[in-house]
Amino acid sequence: MAGTYTHHFDTEAYKGDITIHTGLFIGGKWVDPVEGGTIDVVNPATGKLITKVSVGTKKDVDLAVDAARKAYKTSWGFKCPGDERGKLLNKLADLMEEKIDEFAALEALDVGKVFEIAKTSDIAGCIATIRYYAGWADKVQGKTIEVRESKFAYTRHEPYGAVGQIIPWNFPMGMAGWKIGPALATGNTIILKPSEQTPLTALLLADLFIRAGFPPGVVNIVNGYGPVVGQAISEHPLIEKVAFTGSTLVGRKVLKASAESNLKVVTLELGGKSPTLIFNDADLETTIKWSSFGIFYNMGQCCTAGSRIFVQEGIYDKFQERFVDYAKNLALKTGDPFKIGTQHGPQVSQVQFDRVMNFIESGKADGAKVLIGGERAGNEGYYIQPTVFTDVNLDMKITQEEIFGPVCSLIKFKTEEEAIEMANNTSYGLACHIFTTNVSRAIRVANALEAGSAWVNCAQTTEVNVPFGGYKQSGMGRELGEYALDTYTQVKAVHIQVTDE
Repeated sequence: MAGTYTHHFDTEAYKGDITIHTGLFIGGKWVDPVEGGTIDVVNPATGKLITKVSVGTKKDVDLAVDAARKAYKTSWGFKCPGDERGKLLNKLADLMEEKIDEFAALEALDVGKVFEIAKTSDIAGCIATIRYYAGWADKVQGKTIEVRESKFAYTRHEPYGAVGQIIPWNFPMGMAGWKIGPALATGNTIILKPSEQTPLTALLLADLFIRAGFPPGVVNIVNGYGPVVGQAISEHPLIEKVAFTGSTLVGRKVLKASAESNLKVVTLELGGKSPTLIFNDADLETTIKWSSFGIFYNMGQCCTAGSRIFVQEGIYDKFQERFVDYAKNLALKTGDPFKIGTQHGPQVSQVQFDRVMNFIESGKADGAKVLIGGERAGNEGYYIQPTVFTDVNLDMKITQEEIFGPVCSLIKFKTEEEAIEMANNTSYGLACHIFTTNVSRAIRVANALEAGSAWVNCAQTTEVNVPFGGYKQSGMGRELGEYALDTYTQVKAVHIQVTDE
């Protein structure tokens, strides 16, 4: 049957052995895929093979759906009261907390994240999300609606049943928490597909569902490729809702599969080309700190990355000088994710490395000027130097398309109106960043920008109780906060005739 893999860590940040199952997790058991086969899992810091995990197909998705539907009907949903679901979610969070270093080590190994950042941000954030939705599990409720004396009407917020969830590679545990938490809290069962590039932490998590006491089949995990397993989830006639985080291109395919199958409900969190607007009155220290974080965090592999940095002319030269200095310092702290002091790791894969480097070469070919970076960092692995372009125009590929790497462009502007117009000149609308000490301007600009999230004097700091999602081609629906509960429930109206009037 499905095997295991043990990785020995002997690094500055973490020492010890971690064992994970490498099969598919269906119906509370580890199983081999119906058709066999494996996926290579590669260490992005070295480009070398870590291990192989089982690869699923449509047949395995069918089995996972059957297990999820059986669990929903017999042991979850309305069969398991909200307070019990909350207890199980809290138990899961407790078990994750016990293994927080193990999760962080696997995330650093598999994704290339800096270990300490993975621990304190990604894994800690996932745990906080699970706890937050544990608190909501017994608070999902409808309304009593007054219609007339002879009639009683009320609403119920009911789960969909078996839901599909497709997780990206840039925040494997963070995005898993965003999806698993509200889905389970509201009584749904899950068929989860982790990214084929970064499946290890999801496989470690699977065992904790067993230990926490979740009924078999409530959560099922099927490793596999997007065009196979992701497609099978998106078009499956017995999956009533699917949540996807990833590129806009793939998001369209998920939506199309829904339309051509059973019209399942779809929530999409897609790409972005987020603007950062810096005004003359911005506090320079705050602005340098946060705008740098806004683009270079997670090696630029963030859908909300502030890759278009618009700077008002009065502060432009001073900002450019300080921003480049920050990038130089960050370049000196690029390296092994397990080395103490590292702040910048590799891109996730050879494919992503090549994609980002192609964007950089495109910028150079179009006449943009490289202020710093623009080259590979190191001799092995998928490292790219923090890169800053200037002398760009809004028609260039690097200012129009999502790069998903540590690459940004500095653009000068004169007036507030000009900055807003340029910032909104994109098909995306996921997030924006605004730096100013003028409260009126901050509110005015935040309201004018076409984005689902607006950060003022900070960047990319999501909160578990605040909704997150996009405008335009950055997606539909919301994750996090109370709003996420709405995407995992459907409203039923009940009419009861009290008298014969």
